[in-house]
This record gives sequence, structure tokens and C-alpha cells, in this order.
Amino acid sequence: MSDSDASGEHEQDESGKQPGIESRPVSAAARRERRASARPSGKSEARPESKNRPAGKAGDKVAKPADAKGAPTPKRDQKAKKPSVFARIMRFIREVWAELRKVIWPNRKQMVTYTAVVLVFVVFMVALVSGLDLGFKQVIGLVFG
Repeated sequence: MSDSDASGEHEQDESGKQPGIESRPVSAAARRERRASARPSGKSEARPESKNRPAGKAGDKVAKPADAKGAPTPKRDQKAKKPSVFARIMRFIREVWAELRKVIWPNRKQMVTYTAVVLVFVVFMVALVSGLDLGFKQVIGLVFG
């Protein structure tokens, strides 16, 4: 055993790192590089280059197939056709019904509790406003009496 082993120090190579022990990166650039080297190859690398960008200049128009997402883009000056009044009302009713199905309705016990809380609050507010009204009436009577 050497003196360095007895003192608890380990041998280091010329870069200052201990052999067999990987140190943590110090700078942000070193961390990014380490993450990039550890990252598995994703879908972006598996795609052919022709699909990443169309060939040609940035201003060139690329011809779209007729069935690109169903239909061609409409002209700006054309107005979209509005459905009939009955169709719009039926759509509204369907959407309202769908939203009502999402509501979590309270059970009987919760409903009684919520109703009691509301009634107590209303009684408190009526008493507060009535008390302030009587107090202001007395003050006005004394000042302008």
C-alpha cells in the first residue's frame, strides 16, 4: 500500500479525474453535451431529410394535394356558409347537454348543508344592513334634529 492509498486519496489521471469515476459536468455547455450524448435517437433522426423541409426557396409556393386535410383553404373574401337557425339551436342544445353531463351534482346531504349556509349568510347580511341603517338614522337625527 502506498502513502496516497493510506491517506484516503485516489490516483488521478492528467485531466484531474479519478479513473473509473465519472464526474459531474461543471458548465452548462458540458451538461448539454452530456445530455445529448446520453439521449437515445428519437423520431427526428429517423425521418428522411426530404420530409423535414420542402425543396426550394422560402418564398416559393408548394403545391398541396387536393385532399390535404379534407379541403383547400378558402379565400379570404368568401364568407363561410352559416348553418340554418334550427341547426344552430340543435347544436347549442347538444353542447349544453354535454356540459350538464360533466357537472358533479350534490347529493341530498350536501344540498341541505349548502342551503343552510346560504340562509345563515343572508340572515347575517340583512341584520348587518338593518343595524347600519338604524345607526345612520340615529346619527342623522342628532345632527340635523
